Amino acid sequence: MEPPYAPLSESCAKALGDKMYDKRKVASQEIEKMVIEFNNKNNSVQIRKLIEVLSNDYATSRDANRRKGALIGLAATGLGLGKDSDKYVNELVTPIMNCLSDQDTRVRYFACESLYNVVKVARSAIIPFFPELFAALSRLVTDSDQMVKDGSELLDRLLKDIVTESYETFNLETFIPLIRERMYVKNAFVRQYVISWISILNAVPDINMVSYLTEILDGLFVMLEDNTPEIQRMCETTISQFLRSIRNDSSSVRMEDTINTLITHAQSLNELIKSIAISWIREFVQIFGPNVLPYASGIFTAILPCLENNVESKRSIKDCAVSVNNSMMQLVSSQEHKTQNLEKIDLRSIMDVLSQYLTHNSMHTKIAVLKWIHHLFIHFPNEMATHATNLNTNLLSTLSDSSDEVVLQSLCVLAQIINAQDANNLDFNKTHYRKFLLSLLNLFSEEKLMLDNRASLIIRQLCVLLNAEYIYRTFAEIIAEEVSKLKLASTIVRLLNMILLTSTELFELRTSLRDISNEKSADLFQCLYKSWVHCPVSTLSLCLLAQSYQHVSELVVLFADVEITLELLAELDKLVQLIESPVFAALRLTLVSKSNNCADAQYLAHALFGILMLLPQTEAFDTLRNRLQCVPNYWGQPDIDERESLEYKSGIDFVALRTHFIERQKALREQRLLQRKRSVIMPDSN
Repeated sequence: MEPPYAPLSESCAKALGDKMYDKRKVASQEIEKMVIEFNNKNNSVQIRKLIEVLSNDYATSRDANRRKGALIGLAATGLGLGKDSDKYVNELVTPIMNCLSDQDTRVRYFACESLYNVVKVARSAIIPFFPELFAALSRLVTDSDQMVKDGSELLDRLLKDIVTESYETFNLETFIPLIRERMYVKNAFVRQYVISWISILNAVPDINMVSYLTEILDGLFVMLEDNTPEIQRMCETTISQFLRSIRNDSSSVRMEDTINTLITHAQSLNELIKSIAISWIREFVQIFGPNVLPYASGIFTAILPCLENNVESKRSIKDCAVSVNNSMMQLVSSQEHKTQNLEKIDLRSIMDVLSQYLTHNSMHTKIAVLKWIHHLFIHFPNEMATHATNLNTNLLSTLSDSSDEVVLQSLCVLAQIINAQDANNLDFNKTHYRKFLLSLLNLFSEEKLMLDNRASLIIRQLCVLLNAEYIYRTFAEIIAEEVSKLKLASTIVRLLNMILLTSTELFELRTSLRDISNEKSADLFQCLYKSWVHCPVSTLSLCLLAQSYQHVSELVVLFADVEITLELLAELDKLVQLIESPVFAALRLTLVSKSNNCADAQYLAHALFGILMLLPQTEAFDTLRNRLQCVPNYWGQPDIDERESLEYKSGIDFVALRTHFIERQKALREQRLLQRKRSVIMPDSN
């Protein structure tokens, strides 16, 4: 009769389940000899019967010692089979793997040891079982027992050697999901295990891990946030390895998924993650060139907020973001592939992102956004035309920004939009000028602080960027036709007048207004005059600039009917200072000029004496009186022939202008009286 555990002898079967390791070891040696003998005789029936006994009667026993015996016996079987173990690998590996999750610590350790011995002889035959082995080892690396961990590490190193030497039969398609799944486990040992496998496979020249990068890149970035320095170091190294591989061969990169992952992590609050993600984006822009343009809106979302980093620790992030921004701008500027680039760019999504960041807290971010909008309008004016209307409101709001640089850049964009809209319009029918300047005046009306602190800068810059004459003409028309608030109208006129007389940017416009014998200059003078009457002193300044000295002498007399306020006296004081400035050097020379039969000199002298009589005896009074004392005495001279004056030769109807001045001053006086009555009846609650 056959022994109950045949082909094991009764003594061997008993020793195999003994609690003493040495006895189990002796039994395993007997099993190994037995297997060698069976294998030499090609007796596969007995070999399978032996494996079945070990698997069913020992490996599943409730007695831990019998389970340990099964493991050492299966290992001995594998060793006895040697290279022929591949024929029985399934029967050998399955019961051992089941023991890897045994409740007994020693059983788990011996399972690692047993599996190591089987894998060592089976080599590549073990590859089909790799997913199960990988999953089991990912659990063992977190084992509470150090010996089990050590055993699993030995097995893991052996598996890595086998996979790298048998890569042709290794199924990456099955492996990658296993990796991806475990990358999000918040355990340092599991993460270290996963990263080590990725790094090993990526180092094999014939394994193209880059083609699977999109599956694992997100997980690598997530693991970078691990607090364990070793995990961070391994992640950084692995990510760097991938980037080197891409630099060498980028053909396998799935652009859309990869760059979207980078964009997501570039917005991380973790500085290390943000820095590496933006560095990758920089590399992608350099490597793939125009092919990144379809993802421009996402790239802007990632880099624009980083432009504000002024802290030294974030300096590298800012420098990298600046580099990406400059490279993207160069790509868009490329004339060689302009048509193809335009097809790749999604202007709508780009403008949505740029509009969003126009209200960002960072000055640097807002400036970059404005430069981008300006850049797009320059290179794609027709395509950007549809975005102009939506942009105007946002751009106007940036004019009240605390940074002068932001304001100036915003004005550049607004000017570019207006120029693009009116590019084909050769006449002065500048509807876009009017619409924009009307919006600007409304903004000045609503924000007094902006009017006081920024209006001069804005208007001067607009005169540089746009046509100064158009700017002044349009402002004058709006004030004359649409501004109902007296205080706002007079304030704007005073501001425009001061800029006109003092700004270097308006030298050409001043030169033009001095020559009112020219039809175009005369027309501009009359246009400005109709609005300048909101401020009597500004009207005098304009006429002095235009060398309409006879008209000034007539207007000064009319000041007898104008309410002399402290504000008006302060304006007269400024006018006297301006007369002494280089702008009015020609005026001062006129006082001693004999041209036009001294007509202009006499009218000017009369006008200045009239202004002198309006002034109280202040420093301004003394200044003007001293100037006039240097002038020949024109009083008592024969009557002037007005036909000799520059004013007469201009052909302008100054009688009509004088009438307009009188009527406007009367209307303004009546409005002031009405406002005063209302203020008494309904006093301001403030």
